[in-house]
Order: sequence, then C-alpha cells, then structure tokens
Amino acid sequence: MNDFVIGYPILVAAIWIIGCLYFNAYQRGLKRGPLTSADSPLVSILVPAHNEEATLQGAMASIAALHYHNFEVILIDDKSDDNTLAMMHTLQQKYSQLTVKIVAIPVNHGKANALNQGLKVAAGEYIMGIDSDSILDYQSLNEIVTTLNTNPRIGAVAGKPVVRNRTTILGRLQLLEYIGVIDIIKKAQAFLTGRITTVSGVLVGFRRSALDSVGGWNPAVMTEDIDITWRMYRHGWLVRYEPRAICWILVPESIRNLIHQRQRWSRGGLEVLAGNWDVLLHGTWGKRVLLLETVISNIWALCTALSLISWVLNLIFVRSVQLDGDILLILLVISFTQFAIGFQASRQAAYLQWRDLLLIPVYILYYWMINLISCIAAIISFVLDPDHVGTWTSPDRGLK
Repeated sequence: MNDFVIGYPILVAAIWIIGCLYFNAYQRGLKRGPLTSADSPLVSILVPAHNEEATLQGAMASIAALHYHNFEVILIDDKSDDNTLAMMHTLQQKYSQLTVKIVAIPVNHGKANALNQGLKVAAGEYIMGIDSDSILDYQSLNEIVTTLNTNPRIGAVAGKPVVRNRTTILGRLQLLEYIGVIDIIKKAQAFLTGRITTVSGVLVGFRRSALDSVGGWNPAVMTEDIDITWRMYRHGWLVRYEPRAICWILVPESIRNLIHQRQRWSRGGLEVLAGNWDVLLHGTWGKRVLLLETVISNIWALCTALSLISWVLNLIFVRSVQLDGDILLILLVISFTQFAIGFQASRQAAYLQWRDLLLIPVYILYYWMINLISCIAAIISFVLDPDHVGTWTSPDRGLK
C-alpha cells in the first residue's frame, strides 16, 4: 500500500508531463487566423451572482474591454442579501453602449438555476458563462469563439483560470496549483484522451444548440460544471480546453473555506462517477480513462489516510518510521519538473516570477494534505447524504 501511495502520484505526474508537452507542441503548430464579421456570431455572456457587489465592477470592466464586439451581457442576481442587484442596475447605466440585461431571481436556488434563468433571455448563438469575480483577458472571447468555430460538434470550450490574489501564502500556493497541476492535467487529458474531466465555471463557452440538447444546467448537483461536461459527452458533443482564453480569478484565503471548496469539487466528481457508472463499463476508452482516474484517485486518498494513521502509530509506539529516500527524491524531481513546465507555459500570461517556485516544497509537503482531507470528507459526505443539494452561498473571494 505504501508503494501505491508514493508511486501513484509519480506515475500520473509523469503522464501529465508527457501529455502536456505534446499538447503544447501540437497547439504551437496550429494556425489560427483573425476572426471576421462572418464568423463572429452573437455571444451571450452570463454572469450569475449572489452577494457579489464587491466583484461585479471588475468583471464588467473586463467585459467592456473585450476585443470581440458582437456580444450581450446578462447579469443574474440570485436573491442577494447585499446591494448586488442595485450594483447591476448601476453597471447597466454605466455601460449603456453595451447590451446589458438584468435577471432578478426572487428565491435563491443556486448557480445552476441562475444560469438557466439567464439562458432563457439569452439571444446568442454562443453562450459564455463566467463567475462574477472573473477578470477576462481582452482576447479571451476571441479564443473561445475561434475554437468553437473549428468544429460544429464542439459543445463547450473551457478557458484557463489564473489566480490574481497572491498576497498570502495560501493564495500563492493556489497560483502554483492552477498553473502547475490543473492546467497541466487538462492539457494532458485533452491530448491523450481528446476530452477533459470538467470545464471550469469561471470561464467557459458553449454552443447554444449543445446547451439546449442537454437541457441546460442541472440544479440538483453540487458542481454544475462537472455535471454538464459529462452530459455533453452523453449527447455526443465534444469538449475542448483552450488555455489561450485566460481569466483572472480570486481564490479562498482561509484554510476552512479552501477545504470547503475542494470538498465540493471532490463530491462533484463522485456524483458524476455515480451517474456515469455505465460509461465506466461500456463507454469509449477516453471516457473510461477519465472516470477510472477518478476512481483510482479516491482509492489513493483512502490508502493515503490509512498510511498516515500507520505512520503516526509507528511513530508513537515503535518510535521508528521508514521512508524511502530514493522514492522521495524521485517524487521531488518529478514535482519540480511538472511545476517548471507549467511555470514556463504560463510565465508571460500570468505575470509569474521565478521566486514563486520556491514554494514548491511547501506545496508538496503541506498543500496536498488539504486536498486529501477534502477528498476523504467528500467521500464520507457522499456516503452519508448522497442526495444532498446545497443552496448557493457567497464564496470566499479573498477580499475580507
């Protein structure tokens, strides 16, 4: 079991690195010309919000600065308790040169429902969903549309989030994770399987016909972005990852809120696994690989928890702990290689500095524990309360 606990991260990291390198090489070889008016359909940008008056102004300013000009904005208030709705009306007046629609929902039913309500008034052929804290790169919508235009079977395109609040150690650790783990995993998945496990709700573009075919977002799940990705697959749509479409996001800056966020992500993966068990047995190899990785990751989390308990018991009662120095060195080298690749690929776009890599040992020794705790908590929650549906609460944006 100890070999599995140490060996599994090494193996998957090596696979991620190889897949990412091939993805980068493949993408550099693609020729993408500028968009013309003929291939620039109307895009409806959905911005759902609950108690987000502090972040909406930044998101709206970045939307107004987009270099893609054929779009409308739909601001959706999910029964906020603060001045979010009033802020939306203020922004509608401020950006009167844009088409800005406001949807006020009388009862808080969650993000998925808010997106569905926004979709009802959307007129675009393409739909882009962002979070209210997303600061869009001025070329992000161009990149999303260009990718959607390449194949009529592409139902969704996920963009690349980059952490912007970096004043705390926790924020900088998440910066490393987004560029050195999440980005690399999605690139590897996209190249090796032709699919990704999930789009990211902070920046994702959809073909309207694809959304209609799957019935929009599902309000009965914890993570609507993971769920809609797999419903897209079930209906024969392709989902792509476009790292050139960048948005800047705020991340939690407290341990408690970070664990809560990651527990929700882990539970979302379990919900998708439970709802697509037949795909694991009878689906295409690409889908089966993605789901199997989810299964193995949860098994790894359980085995790691048992190994830690054994480690502590040995330390207390036997007063000896065996650590394989060679294996740990390999893990360290693989991790540094992985983060260096992610750093180099994101350095210019994400305004990174080499000193950011000094936190890699902290990430390896400490930050993975947060994800482990979150995964175990999600498994327990899913087993004890499989039908739980949470209401939408204002997330930790690192602003307090």
